[in-house]
Amino acid sequence: MKCKIISLFLLMHYGLLHAFPQNDSLLERLNHTIEQAAVYDADKLRQINALRAELISTHSLSLREQFDICQQLYEQFKVFKFDSAFAYAQQLKSLAEKMEDSSRINYAGVKLGFVLLSSGMFKETGDYLAVIDVHKLPDSARAEYYALKSRYYYDLTDYSSDQYFAPGYTQLGGACIDSALVLFKPHSFSYDYNYGLMYQKAGNLDSAAYYYRLAVAHTDLTVHQTAIATSSLGNIFIRTGKKDSAIIMMAIAAMADIKSSTKETTAMFILASLLFKEQDVKNASRYIEYAVTDASFYGARLRKVQLSAIVPIIEGEKINTVEGQKKMLFVYATIVTLLLLVLVWLAIIILKQYKKLQSAQQAITTAHAVQQEINEKLMEANKIKEEYIGYCFQINSAYLDKIKKFKKLADQKLSDNKYSEVKYLVNNIDLKDEREQLFRNFDRIFLRIFPNFVTVFNSFFKEEDQIRLKEDELLNTDLRIFALIRIGINDNVKIAQILEYSVNTIYTYKTKIKNKAIIPKEEFEERLMDIKAL
Repeated sequence: MKCKIISLFLLMHYGLLHAFPQNDSLLERLNHTIEQAAVYDADKLRQINALRAELISTHSLSLREQFDICQQLYEQFKVFKFDSAFAYAQQLKSLAEKMEDSSRINYAGVKLGFVLLSSGMFKETGDYLAVIDVHKLPDSARAEYYALKSRYYYDLTDYSSDQYFAPGYTQLGGACIDSALVLFKPHSFSYDYNYGLMYQKAGNLDSAAYYYRLAVAHTDLTVHQTAIATSSLGNIFIRTGKKDSAIIMMAIAAMADIKSSTKETTAMFILASLLFKEQDVKNASRYIEYAVTDASFYGARLRKVQLSAIVPIIEGEKINTVEGQKKMLFVYATIVTLLLLVLVWLAIIILKQYKKLQSAQQAITTAHAVQQEINEKLMEANKIKEEYIGYCFQINSAYLDKIKKFKKLADQKLSDNKYSEVKYLVNNIDLKDEREQLFRNFDRIFLRIFPNFVTVFNSFFKEEDQIRLKEDELLNTDLRIFALIRIGINDNVKIAQILEYSVNTIYTYKTKIKNKAIIPKEEFEERLMDIKAL
């Protein structure tokens, strides 16, 4: 439901719904937008030619004015055409060096790094980023630098895609994005989007989806920002198995890319892959061809490699479909020749009815299994609620008794003018002991509900990495963090407040523990939630 509301808002707000009948499908709107792509590209080229004419025809421009126009040209080209964007980024650096402006020299380096990374040239990107003096950049450019560097490390993670190098790249990307978030304006598009990216790469898909939705909900987005936010949200839906929502988001992103003349994009390619898996070969073939054309126009080497893996598969399926259609026509012709059309028609009807019956039976079986799972979860949730409600009443009652006794004793001391003894009473309250008692009570109640929690949790690790509790411990801090997650408290901020730690400390604890696990990190919390209550 949230996805449909977001998609309708974007379609209306950014003009993507204009001139289409309300009963047209989203893919039909995309197909119409593809037909209008030349119009959007022509408008883009008019803006570029106007800036080029201004740069060439006016000989009295100062170096700073030339730098500003080159920067505008770079922005026009950075997701439109690689070689032109690279040329203007180099010109920016050359002009900055003539001005002897170290801030602009380093800023030009950031622009060069962006366009090289977009083309898939990782080594060259790393070389440029290595020589940038971040301390000589203004805050806005510094935020852009750290965001670019985080994207560089995250792209290396995706490119290497192994268990040895990838975690290190992900950690470096997270550190860079932390630095960028400090510099972004809170609740701005860049702030929300980069928070979503950080959580996505850390494997926290729920938090990533939350921040991506915040990014999408901004009312002042450019069409290009809309494409970035919706395609990112679409990727989350893909990873969480929400195929229909993913297709909606990728279609909106693809339309936004076309309207903004963005050629360095993955939305159309991903959409084609999704539709191919859904057996929509016709649209998948059309979109993959468009994605190949865009990648070739932009000059994105890495994107060409990615596309080359799926293009033959889709085209092969397309050929198979055509061949299948030919065979079907031959079969029909044979049937007509042999006057067996009526018999085949009846057979087809019976087969369809049988398939419908099978589908209905399968749907009932699936629905029953889903309902059974829901019932089990409800029973578990009710048990947790009952235990913790009783626990809360017991704790509150005990604290009320303590307060009552304290008040009575304090009143007595005050009546006797024994102020020093009242002060002693106050100072004698041991808050640390109270909190430890609170944790012990929590541990006791939790283990009453999940008696096998520690044993099952330790099975996620090698023997030498398993958690060993002290003789007087029920749970320690490591186990307590994941115990809170098991009963439904997933937010790092809330966990930090309960355990009186910083959010970063909680994040570090979770990351350190997951890194030691023998199961994949992306399955860790799912396996955690599978630990059954008594």
